[in-house]
Amino acid sequence: MTRWIKAALPVVALVVLGTGCSSQGQDDQRLTERRENFCTQLGGWQKARNAAAEDTPDPDEYDEVGAAAQDVLLAMRPLRDEPVGQGRTLGEATAAATENSDSEAEGLAVRYCGEVGFETLTR
Repeated sequence: MTRWIKAALPVVALVVLGTGCSSQGQDDQRLTERRENFCTQLGGWQKARNAAAEDTPDPDEYDEVGAAAQDVLLAMRPLRDEPVGQGRTLGEATAAATENSDSEAEGLAVRYCGEVGFETLTR
């Protein structure tokens, strides 16, 4: 019986370690997907805002900008505590950018996207 336990112990250890790695891999993938979604939504908001600023004011376009801002804020929620510099979090920077037209905060959010590998998704 002792021999069986000695033989099974390495297998059990590998299963436990494999499970931990698999879980970590899923967490990393989920984080990457959330970051990509945030950066995609941020780029969409920037595009809508820029289009609305270039044209003659149209109430429908402003609704699109507001809807795009809501999408960015929703995408930011699971990432809200990530630091973006200057003592700010992604949540603070995103809210300031979308709600207060804070260009410095927008720059922090865009830089965050660049640092996590999604710089091409923003403007």
